[in-house]
Amino acid sequence: MVELETAVVGQPRRLPWLAATVAAKIPETPEATTVLFDVPGWPGHRPGQHVDVRLTAEDGYQAQRSYSIASPPEASQLALTVQRLGDGEVSPYLTDEVRPGDLIELRGPIGGYFTWTVADGGPLLLVAGGSGVAPLMAMVRHRAAAGGGPPATLLYSSRSWDEIIFRDELAGLVVADDGLAVVHTLTRSQPPGWTGYGRRVDAAMLGEVFGPPTAGAVAYACGPTPLVERAATDLLALGYAPDRIRTERFGPSGG
Repeated sequence: MVELETAVVGQPRRLPWLAATVAAKIPETPEATTVLFDVPGWPGHRPGQHVDVRLTAEDGYQAQRSYSIASPPEASQLALTVQRLGDGEVSPYLTDEVRPGDLIELRGPIGGYFTWTVADGGPLLLVAGGSGVAPLMAMVRHRAAAGGGPPATLLYSSRSWDEIIFRDELAGLVVADDGLAVVHTLTRSQPPGWTGYGRRVDAAMLGEVFGPPTAGAVAYACGPTPLVERAATDLLALGYAPDRIRTERFGPSGG
């Protein structure tokens, strides 16, 4: 995921940099890769938090970006799912260049606003766009590791079938848990026989997928700024309380 814009303003930057060892790489889509890290001294995290990643070149030049954590707190390794940006400085290195055994500097976990655990209750309503699914996947995985919990629904907007990150894992989680629903919308192209949504997330879609507000429901939206802002506005119009809608948007970065 690219650098985050919201929920980090004013965040104290006194966390130490940790040496993380690349344990494995998992291709998710043609442009997205999950990198698994072993991080000695990792203090643990809440689903929805993120880390800073710092790369240092031989000449001393440094590049730093923030990436959401895709793994749940219960996992033994830290997972970052990175979307490659063609003109980026950090994402192409993480997706294409790093190898198991390489050391990367990480700092975190960061963020407390955009987090959720089973103890926080629900129903849990999730809206994702592209690689914005990463922190929401940490929530879904945490819920599965806890053996279920409040009902959860993920509305996931992708450009095409091949660009759905975690597609097979999400399908398997739905089969294993009747309290989890995943609904896809494909905005640019759809496979033959597709009967799902084929447009950008809008108020009508949110109403059909999530239904009217229910007691305790909390919504999280993460992805490109236009998607997140529209989802938040539409959820308000549908009657969801402002303090029950949390957003995290992609901010400008060099990738």
